Amino acid sequence: MIRMSIRTSLVATLRRVRDGGRGRWLRRIALAAAIGAALLAAGSWASVSWIRSGADGRTYTVESAPEAPVALVLGTRVQADGSPSPFLSARLEIARELYATGKVQAILVSGDNMRHEYNEPEAMQRWLVDRGVPADKVVLDYAGFDTYDSCARAKRIFGVDRATLVTQSFHLARAVTVCRHLGVDAIGVGDDTAREYGRTWQFASAREYGASMKAAVDVLSGRDPVHLGRRETGIDDALRAS
Repeated sequence: MIRMSIRTSLVATLRRVRDGGRGRWLRRIALAAAIGAALLAAGSWASVSWIRSGADGRTYTVESAPEAPVALVLGTRVQADGSPSPFLSARLEIARELYATGKVQAILVSGDNMRHEYNEPEAMQRWLVDRGVPADKVVLDYAGFDTYDSCARAKRIFGVDRATLVTQSFHLARAVTVCRHLGVDAIGVGDDTAREYGRTWQFASAREYGASMKAAVDVLSGRDPVHLGRRETGIDDALRAS
């Protein structure tokens, strides 16, 4: 009986120690999660503030935009039949208007061609040429896999020093700020017509918070784009073409 009492007492003590340890670990995990969430929120806020300040006073409409040598059109989804999505078509229409009104002299279309069967730059080029932009004024960048890569390659591969960036308005500040930090004197013209695709627009707008943090990390790290390569003269040739 005494042995049973001792054993029962030991088991109870061990359970209390174990449960107390479990409670401490749960509290530590909860505290770490709270600290992580606070740091994430602070990082997101700081990144968004940096993005906005970097583009302050540098976004325009087609009508108010000053002249620049090049329009840099950032790619986005192409549909299964090879035609630009509505978001991409809206960007291309802005670039066409900038060219038609003499606000730019060449257009650099930068997008994803990671897979042979998926080609954003060629879809963008076809759209522009079909609507009257001379083919020798449209230059293709096949390795614009994200905003950072498009800006870095515009500067380092195509020699672009000054450009008007074209994308949706929710994306414009990030694009302008990233390009400026990579050595391109950038302004931007943003599209708002795609707001009619409400759910897609809202999702993409919300995504900008995470994308801003990635942009800050990319710029701070100074990473190379996914693909570099030799200097290309396409923009130089386009600007010389009559």
